[in-house]
Amino acid sequence: MKQAVKNLVGRRNFFRAGAGAATAALFAHDDLEAYPQNTQRNSKPSELKITDLRIAWIHEAPMRVPLIRIDTNQGISGYGEVRDGGDKRYALMLKSRILGENPCNVDKIFRKMKQFGGHARQAGGVCGVEMALWDLAGKAFGVPVYQMLGGKFRDSIRLYADTPQTSDPQVFGERLKRRTEQGYTFLKMDVGIGLVEQIPGTVSRPLGTSSRDFGRVQHMFTGMELTDKGVELMAEYVAKVRAVVGIEVPLAADHFGHIGVNSCIRLGRALQKHNIAWLEDMIPWEHTELWKQITDAVDIPTLTGEDIYLKEPFKALCEKHAVDMIHPDLASSGGILETKKIGDMAQEYGVPMAMHFAGSPISFMANIHCAAATENFVALEHHSVDVPWWEDMVTGPEKPLVRNGFAMVPDRPGLGVEIVEEVVKQHLFEPGYFEPTPEWNEAKTNDRLWS
Repeated sequence: MKQAVKNLVGRRNFFRAGAGAATAALFAHDDLEAYPQNTQRNSKPSELKITDLRIAWIHEAPMRVPLIRIDTNQGISGYGEVRDGGDKRYALMLKSRILGENPCNVDKIFRKMKQFGGHARQAGGVCGVEMALWDLAGKAFGVPVYQMLGGKFRDSIRLYADTPQTSDPQVFGERLKRRTEQGYTFLKMDVGIGLVEQIPGTVSRPLGTSSRDFGRVQHMFTGMELTDKGVELMAEYVAKVRAVVGIEVPLAADHFGHIGVNSCIRLGRALQKHNIAWLEDMIPWEHTELWKQITDAVDIPTLTGEDIYLKEPFKALCEKHAVDMIHPDLASSGGILETKKIGDMAQEYGVPMAMHFAGSPISFMANIHCAAATENFVALEHHSVDVPWWEDMVTGPEKPLVRNGFAMVPDRPGLGVEIVEEVVKQHLFEPGYFEPTPEWNEAKTNDRLWS
């Protein structure tokens, strides 16, 4: 009997050894070494719990961005960020609502949090926490975020670069031309009434005022209108820029100023011959019928959306074809999954999606994963091309993160990046690097929205 057992064990060991040899024949040594590296072997996703939320607020010229770190009971952390211009408290107030939750239940937690978001920067906390949840879920399961969204449509993400403005169209055109020499295949410029309003006869407005007096007044309520001379000079500026960069490269336009709807239409018509890629945020996004007036009157694309929170307002714009394109900012539209839902919804109406972004590499990577997983994506904004230490804030993917105007989609788990502590500490907006926040541990309200 003992001999039979020994023979059986020997045969099992033989077959195990043979299977191991066969496996080794299929995979090179380096492949075998790399295979388990993307798996979080210490994590049991079903038992993962959120234990803490902390903030490090950085100053990244010209932006100030609160970074979010969510810690767990299994020693892994996820990163997100509040949109530029938002307050760290937008995220901290959510801590008591998410402690003890399993971060892998991203959609469940988002539905719990989303009542605390609002349009524009007020959504920053909800969106930043949602980013960090996806980062944690990806790390727990050992897969990149785009894979959890259904996979990717592309391996690289087209970027368009923000470029410093100047009143000299020749100089500005040369700056944009340098962007194309850096590899950027899509451009955007600002072309607002600030270019002409100091020239007599270009703008009508209440006497004694300037455009600076109306920064918080919606465009239709300022009494500011462009004259024929103003329209002509602004179109002439664009023509001179086009003469430098050429007509072939897409060139979008933004920051027109707080002018009325009719002025927007007249200016848009004057820019048609310059083949503008889109007219961005000519008026506030919520005026759907007024947007449709502009869109129907002008034969170049219109676009809005960077301040919209959640899918429903985007659906209203798309259903009515009030704009030709949408432009969510993932850090205020609801986060990664909500932005993908926005893109998928818009695609059903034949509406393409560009994406607004201004922030750190954390939010950048969140955008990269979302853009990779959304079919009707066109291009992603990149505000920090000229910030030399911007990429140094993170480690993980091969550097540079941006190559020839494109960002590669990382295959590392989660968002694919980790914070570089010493670099972030050098650029803090306020003292404190992910310090404890016990004062935000308890909620003292009943948040339920129904009786």
